[in-house]
Amino acid sequence: MADIHKIDVFNFKLETEKIVPYLPLSYQVFGPPLGIAPVVVINHALTGNSNISGEKGWWKSIVDYNKVIDLNLFTVIVFNIPGNGYADSFQIQNYQDFSTRDIAKVFWEGLDTIGVHEIFALLGGSLGGGIAWEMAFLRPKAIQNLIPIAAHWKADDWLIANVHVQSELLLHSEYPLEIARKHAMLLYRSPESLVYKFQNEKEDDSKYAVQSWLDYHGQALAERFSLSAYKLMNHLLGTIGKTSNERDLQNFLDTTSAVINQISISTDYLFVATETKKWHAWMEKRNSKVFLNELDSIHGHDAFLIEYEILKAFLEPVFDKVKLTASLD
Repeated sequence: MADIHKIDVFNFKLETEKIVPYLPLSYQVFGPPLGIAPVVVINHALTGNSNISGEKGWWKSIVDYNKVIDLNLFTVIVFNIPGNGYADSFQIQNYQDFSTRDIAKVFWEGLDTIGVHEIFALLGGSLGGGIAWEMAFLRPKAIQNLIPIAAHWKADDWLIANVHVQSELLLHSEYPLEIARKHAMLLYRSPESLVYKFQNEKEDDSKYAVQSWLDYHGQALAERFSLSAYKLMNHLLGTIGKTSNERDLQNFLDTTSAVINQISISTDYLFVATETKKWHAWMEKRNSKVFLNELDSIHGHDAFLIEYEILKAFLEPVFDKVKLTASLD
């Protein structure tokens, strides 16, 4: 596993104008050392972390040596959202003061600290994709390729509603992590996916296999994730694009140098594909470098963690340009 590094951030100013005296910002670097190869920044999802590659890497089918994001050719940086509990025990109790714009700002501060001011590609799935949009809005000329996956530039009413239900479960349930996770799994997958997977199978006369599956995911998360971290991450979902409006999106499209490759998922019940298509149609009229691929899968929102072959096909055109150049050298 790549070493975990830490940056101490002091007196960080939030969008609310409040000052946070201290934030630990941890990260991992994969591939060539900084300063040698094109830099790829990848933002993790709600219960994810910086350990993206290697034996236990959560996206090792995409990011590794000789994979589509080839660690022979790209330096990959992944930050932990402060408070996610992966690299330290730091907790954010005033989580409602934070937004994805704040996380984007602290990620840029981290990149500045380690001397990275331009990014070949910025990717993120789900919450990580929303943070990628926020980072792009902050520095529209610092990114060559923006790739938000299963994410919107701004939280819509459906997402905000589900964040609210999750919040209520986290605040008022006897087993908050377990119950919230069970509800969330129904947003991360699709009806088609569960019907295909379980086929009304029963484990015994009293319990269906799908119920045991939900119980397993609830218990598994409770064993590796803290309640404070889940409250923070869930809250952040509902703040995506909170400080931006249509005019800000227009200004971004007018000024950015990035090629924007959005990837939606046909059966996504969290960041619904119809919303992505609506805004893509709006954006492509205003910027010729905006593209959309739809990942057609029964597996719902989590398809970007399941359908690797389809995802590779969408990502290869971006990363193969560097591979081709390297092969000619």
